[in-house]
Amino acid sequence: MSDAARLTAWAPSGLGEVRPGDDLAALVGDLLADDAGATGDSLADGDVVVVTSKIVSKAEGRVVAAADREQEITDETVRVVATRERPGLPPLRIVENRLGLVMAAAGVDASNTPDGTVLLLPVDPDASARALRAALRDRFGLDRVGVVVTDTMGRAWRDGLVDVAIGAAGIAVVEDLRGGTDGHGRPISVTVTAVADEVAAASELVRGKTAGRPVAVVRGLGRYVGSDDGPGARTLVRPSADDLFREGSAEAYARGAADARRAAHDGETARENAYSDGYRAGFAEGYREGTGNEPVVGG
Repeated sequence: MSDAARLTAWAPSGLGEVRPGDDLAALVGDLLADDAGATGDSLADGDVVVVTSKIVSKAEGRVVAAADREQEITDETVRVVATRERPGLPPLRIVENRLGLVMAAAGVDASNTPDGTVLLLPVDPDASARALRAALRDRFGLDRVGVVVTDTMGRAWRDGLVDVAIGAAGIAVVEDLRGGTDGHGRPISVTVTAVADEVAAASELVRGKTAGRPVAVVRGLGRYVGSDDGPGARTLVRPSADDLFREGSAEAYARGAADARRAAHDGETARENAYSDGYRAGFAEGYREGTGNEPVVGG
């Protein structure tokens, strides 16, 4: 028997439009059950079910009326990282949103949603993943099944978009290899693999962006799937103290220039104050020596 490592992913069709208030767990469960009936390939222990944040948000009622998407982006923004003007288009804004995610437009989506509305990210994607996982475990009688909720992001230093995990349950979101050794026996000191992000990206290859397949199953990663919910995808957000790129280059330059101008102004003010203080002290000393009296301040 081959000992080759294998990874299998598939995305069933037929989910249909998800609307606010829909029971997403029931819809996804029905989809997977129907697919198993057609293919004989039922959900199994060790599988990871991947769903887009778009259908989670729709089911959870995160579709909001918005005449101005830009205002919704502002409302969802915690911190601006970088902005760029675009002729004929709204400015591009890379921001940190309420979930701690740094992404374009705070994750506010105006595609595949009715005119005059926008779609916000789930309030708590990890909680959404846990709820879906619990329902799927009960329905299919499984112990170890993972769930990943995905959204699309750009990447620093790279063109193109990729799906990443913004919510997760039942799966180790990272594999920490630090403390081990590589194939040559050298110590590994920095490598921590973002497993959940890799699962999200792999699933997007079978789901596609426009194929209407927002659910996928990834098989072959049982070593990462456990019986408990795990820490969730929020742990993938890098702490601010470790973030070397807290702001864009133009923003950093502008801040540095402003700091320099402020420091120069403060320095000039300090020099003027020192000159005035010295002048007053010298005048007082000369007045005392010449007249034998103390100068009258303000006289």
